[in-house]
Amino acid sequence: MKAVVIYKEQTDYARTVIDYLRDFERQTGRKLETMDPETPDGAQFCRVYDVVEYPTILALSDNGILQNMWRGLPLPTIKELSYYA
Repeated sequence: MKAVVIYKEQTDYARTVIDYLRDFERQTGRKLETMDPETPDGAQFCRVYDVVEYPTILALSDNGILQNMWRGLPLPTIKELSYYA
């Protein structure tokens, strides 16, 4: 499984997401994949999984099936997300 964090860097919530990513890596030793929805690949990814609110975190199985989705703030707890990462 993997988790993908979709967010825009030039926004009010970006600092919150960056801090969350840093804390997640410190506590679990694993890095989360990030994606910018304004890039061509990011836009296509968002269309596939119907992501319309940012930040959004998707938990995906190894074959790309959506397992869980968290939209907007507050972000899920690190313990909650670490199961999927």
